[in-house]
Amino acid sequence: MNRERLYLFDTTLRDGAQTAGVDFTLDDKIAVAQMLDRLGVDYVEGGYPGANPTDTEFFARPRTEKATFTAFGMTKRAGRSAANDPGLQGVLQAQAGACCFVAKSWDFHVTNALGVTLEENLESIRETVAASVAAGRETMVDCEHFFDGYKANPDYALACARAARDAGARWVVLCDTNGGTTPEEVADIVGRVAEVVPGKNLGVHAHDDMGLAVANSLAAVKAGARQIQGALNGLGERCGNANLTTLIPTLKLKPDFSDRFEVGVSDEALAGLSSLSRAFDELINRPSNRYAPYVGANAFATKAGIHASAILKDPRTYEHIAPDSVGNHRRLLVSDQGGKSNLLSELARVGVEVDKSDPRLDRLLAEVKAREAQGYAYEGAEASFALLAKRALGRVPDFFTVESFRVMVSRRRDPLGGQITVSEAVVKVTVDGEPLITAAEGIGPVNALDLALRKDLGRYQPFIAQLRLTDYKVRILNGGTDAITRVLIESTDGDGEVWTTVGVSPNVVDASFEALTDSLTYKLLKANAPAP
Repeated sequence: MNRERLYLFDTTLRDGAQTAGVDFTLDDKIAVAQMLDRLGVDYVEGGYPGANPTDTEFFARPRTEKATFTAFGMTKRAGRSAANDPGLQGVLQAQAGACCFVAKSWDFHVTNALGVTLEENLESIRETVAASVAAGRETMVDCEHFFDGYKANPDYALACARAARDAGARWVVLCDTNGGTTPEEVADIVGRVAEVVPGKNLGVHAHDDMGLAVANSLAAVKAGARQIQGALNGLGERCGNANLTTLIPTLKLKPDFSDRFEVGVSDEALAGLSSLSRAFDELINRPSNRYAPYVGANAFATKAGIHASAILKDPRTYEHIAPDSVGNHRRLLVSDQGGKSNLLSELARVGVEVDKSDPRLDRLLAEVKAREAQGYAYEGAEASFALLAKRALGRVPDFFTVESFRVMVSRRRDPLGGQITVSEAVVKVTVDGEPLITAAEGIGPVNALDLALRKDLGRYQPFIAQLRLTDYKVRILNGGTDAITRVLIESTDGDGEVWTTVGVSPNVVDASFEALTDSLTYKLLKANAPAP
């Protein structure tokens, strides 16, 4: 059976750059373009040449090898020729194989925002497309607010789409700019537009203001659209765009779509989707969404024991796809709701080998549940769980013993007469029977403790030379003056591995210190440091 081709258009570097808190440097944009190129999307929209120095320099040369590098701009201004419109000419002069022009398709915007007549707007669309085609560019028109425009004045919205296509546009893209359209409406309207513009020339650009961008995109495909626009991890202004890391696996793995359509993303690229999603979040310095479909850390996580047992017998019970098809993995969480099936699975995943008949497993499971009742959460702190399990099995040497620690916070005057707050920590440990006392100053109590603890561990110092703390999270588990505090600390080393440890105490400093010592112990164990 011949399958139809669907084309993926990525807007991460333009529409996604409008996300609150996201700012791409030139190097960032180059790196993301290369990520997308390797993934196998068909178009990479790089931004608006001339809008700012970064985008202008980005378009100084093509940035993709397989994907069509695309410049974004606006249709020409009414009252000017295409040759005399600086914005249009800037887009046409960019080193890009395609141009995407945003055009008004809602009559209200034409008359009230642009302040021109409906016919003048149509003429701008025609002349812009003609100029782009004459310049040898693959041309597409993004019909802004198309669905709102269609609902207000269907004849005029269709006239805009027809004008773009008749002038030579390869793609006419229908944009749900404010994300307020439902899948049923999208399917109906796309079907009607397909009577004017062939489906092979129709695209959809859905925003996620109702959480329906992916559903609307899929509805548009079923109604005839053959290009889908979206962004990595759903980036975009307000609530974001259609999420390509959700759309791509759905198109490739769900028979409703995979039996009828094909995309440019290979099975090998799909298997790297989870790591690509996380690498992209790391690049823009954002925490990854653990609950993201397909690629999130919890996308295939199961906590309840009865569910875990069912998954071990037949994964299809609670997993709609094989996790490794998108580069993810199954997690059977160890918690107060989990049983021995969860425990054995999690032990295997963190590399702890144990016979399932080992009587120490029952004691370990009871300890996990008791500690979770106190506030510990091992599903987010796998390093601490691995240590807890190995200690129960007698596999963790006492590399060092903490005898005591003390933290002081003082406010002082600086040389300029201002006030500064300084934290000082003193830690006393024993290594190989030898007491070691270290002190350090830090920008806060935890930073001071971290520096003091890692300052001198005797013969173990070379093993922790590259260790550093990369993230610190605090959660208050109950209110009041006797609140229990949970601390999660993320650490890394020169090998690039990242691990998380947990500490719980009514005292936030004590909880932090517990997580810090677990992190050090985990590193020494990982590095095969010799036992005392």
